[in-house]
Amino acid sequence: MKLSTPVFAATTLLGAGLLALSAPLAASAHVDVEPSSTAAGSYSLLTFSVGHGCDGSSTTGITIDIPDTITSVSPTVNPGWDVTPLTDGQVSYAAQTPLADGLRTTFVLSLQIPADAAVGDTLAFPVLQSCEVGETDWAEPVVEGEAEPAHPAPSLTVTEASAESGHDHGAAEEVDADAAMATTPAATDDILARLLGIGGLIVGAVGLVVAVAARRKNAA
Repeated sequence: MKLSTPVFAATTLLGAGLLALSAPLAASAHVDVEPSSTAAGSYSLLTFSVGHGCDGSSTTGITIDIPDTITSVSPTVNPGWDVTPLTDGQVSYAAQTPLADGLRTTFVLSLQIPADAAVGDTLAFPVLQSCEVGETDWAEPVVEGEAEPAHPAPSLTVTEASAESGHDHGAAEEVDADAAMATTPAATDDILARLLGIGGLIVGAVGLVVAVAARRKNAA
């Protein structure tokens, strides 16, 4: 049966809404770090994003492995999380209340990229995600030209040092303070707003289909 133009448009809109909803959820399937690249010798704020549990189980802790070439790290304090500063090459966060699967939060570390790191080098930050049931070890290396592993380690690529590298520590700390004010609540609000927007789009499309069908029935 050939759909009329309004019905076809509504159906297309509905499909687009479902696709838009699935895209951000798929993108949050890993533990990621931003930025994905940074200059050798620069002070950087690395943001680790967690938006899911372990096969549906709530997250209770995050342990980030720091490369041996980085000897100093300042972790951001997250409301609702207890943090253990750099100890034996790791920074750990423990949830005071488990983070439910599907909710997103971020962990921000302030550190200096090694000045002697070669351009193109990859710095990996394996993350152990502990949950109420089970755990996920995000530690598999990502190899260029090969398929992405199931549990890739968050990593960044070293870029060429700039003239200002190593002189922006103060600026990094200022941004770090701002990041501490916008962790879990802001991230959760962003997901909620996105879901409400997509939901409104879908409801509108369904309403259009119903209206067209009713008009056609009355006309008959």
